[in-house]
Amino acid sequence: MAYRNQQHFIDVLEKEGELVRISAYVDPKLEIAEITDRVSKMPGGGKALLFENTGYDFPVLMNAYGSERRMCLALGVNHLDDISKEIENLFKLLSAPKENLLDKLKLLPKLGQFASWMPKVKSGRGECQEVVITDSPDITKLPVITCWPKDGGPFVTLPIIHTKDPNNNSRNVGMYRMQVFGPDLTGMHWHKHKVSAKHFSEYKKLGKRMPVAVALGGDPAYAYSATAPLPENVDEYMLAGFLRKKKVELVKCITQPAIEVPADADFIIEGYVEPDEELIWEGPFGDHTGYYSLPDFYPRFHITAITHKKNAVYPATIVGIPPQEDAWLGKATERIFLAPIKMTMVPEITDMDMPIEGVFHNLVITQINKEYAGQGQKVMNAMWGAGQMMFNKILVLADKSVSIQDYKLLAQHVSKNLNPATDIYFSQGPMDVLDHSCSKLGFGGKMCIDGTIKFEEETADNYQPVLETVAIDSNRIKHQFPEVTIINDSLLKQNISCVLISVRKNRLGHVRELHQEICNAGLMNQVKVILYVEHTVDASDLPVALWRFCNNLDPKRDSFLFESSINSSVGSWSCMGFDGTIKTRQFDNFQRDWPNIIVAADETIEAVDAKWGSLGLGEFRPSPSLKFKTQIYGDEAVVGADA
Repeated sequence: MAYRNQQHFIDVLEKEGELVRISAYVDPKLEIAEITDRVSKMPGGGKALLFENTGYDFPVLMNAYGSERRMCLALGVNHLDDISKEIENLFKLLSAPKENLLDKLKLLPKLGQFASWMPKVKSGRGECQEVVITDSPDITKLPVITCWPKDGGPFVTLPIIHTKDPNNNSRNVGMYRMQVFGPDLTGMHWHKHKVSAKHFSEYKKLGKRMPVAVALGGDPAYAYSATAPLPENVDEYMLAGFLRKKKVELVKCITQPAIEVPADADFIIEGYVEPDEELIWEGPFGDHTGYYSLPDFYPRFHITAITHKKNAVYPATIVGIPPQEDAWLGKATERIFLAPIKMTMVPEITDMDMPIEGVFHNLVITQINKEYAGQGQKVMNAMWGAGQMMFNKILVLADKSVSIQDYKLLAQHVSKNLNPATDIYFSQGPMDVLDHSCSKLGFGGKMCIDGTIKFEEETADNYQPVLETVAIDSNRIKHQFPEVTIINDSLLKQNISCVLISVRKNRLGHVRELHQEICNAGLMNQVKVILYVEHTVDASDLPVALWRFCNNLDPKRDSFLFESSINSSVGSWSCMGFDGTIKTRQFDNFQRDWPNIIVAADETIEAVDAKWGSLGLGEFRPSPSLKFKTQIYGDEAVVGADA
């Protein structure tokens, strides 16, 4: 379905009962984010929010993509899997043998559809240019939100950023946050792996000023397409045209005519990046990992014009401790790109799932049709070499006989088939620069847990599978090891051979030593995996503990295998320990800063509490941040040198 513009999408959301208008005054600085955080964590993702009274000339739209239902509405489908099926059918049609003229003629209508998806540049101005400001454009007149108290400032969080390769004129449309530094200056936070950063590098080689344009609003398919992991030099507006079944109409910018932007956008921010200009210190920013991303140097974006519709609505999003709105953008990518991955790179894959606790790149579960020994490792290598999947930290493989969306059955399946000594594989490679667990920025350890049924060739000669997990004595463990504060052995009772332990570290290499001592003492007989988390983390709260664990783990550095000697009571067994605690110089020889988790300020929580009754959002909901107040490490990031 093609939306005429963002207002059309808002109208549909309201008609479908998916939108709440908030007429009471809400401050874009921290308050909008706090309200949205409470709503996005409601069952089902809550509602989309239209803040109509912000103290600015424009309303603010939040949480528009924040549920499966709204994500489907945005992309015009009943189910996200419908898009994957359509792509799969398209691939099959294009790749099928064309044995006669009739077969070739059948292809013509589909080729015609391809043409109808390609973006078109139209002459004249678009509705995005109904109001044109070229004389002293001022981005501070837009209701740019400040999300979290330790953020470096207000950030544009849903920008659709347009750049072009100076050599071949190919377009890239991406989404990179923009910190506002002044009326006509923002940062441009593109990571070194991103296509726009490559464009910037080419402009630097040529010594030319780089034109950039930023769109806000328009058809919701634009924002999704900007986040999609498309191959380089594939136009994101072709994907948008495919999703909306109508080509995207573009118009030339006013002051940067080399760049074309969607005619139906609400706002266009035009400008440039000077390749030889000194970079600007940008951040910190409360990011989708649930932690603050640390500040760093990024290019300066100079604004030359701001244009907008007469009745424009400013779209924004927040990211932070999951679940948040971005989880549903990620779920759409998971479903939409399953078919291309299956049909072009890894045909063994039958399904894929990215749990919310894994914040996209940290944890990916893949279901495969396994037919021969070593096929799991083949899939592992293919996945880690596939586009943005190169950032994946933990990959779990399971057979097609188990539903990977049923996490209990999945965990039982993997646990039953896992020999910790032979079925967990480690590697190193590029990581998301937001991954704070890496010892080096953007480079760290990866792990594949092969939970598939093993062929004879894959089984160690002396391996005897554990038939039943022995119950552990938690009280005895805590008595013998007082640094252990909480033990969660609930999974053992469900035939999942995994224990979570909260531990208060007090010396260098403590967790590694603790793991060996607990296992040597016979207190974890036949338990296959132990996950260690910080003492401030409640190991009994499984979703939170797993979120913290996945963020804080470098699998290759933070893993340690215990292998017992053969004895008559329990036989030979092995147990893999993983250290998911925070890392410091004092206790881990960790040299980088360690970021804090994201929580709202007390005064913001109190302000929203006081006005909740006037917002029209129903029953009072306390701040999600209250749950995590005891888990922060102080006002600033933990500095490895001092902590």
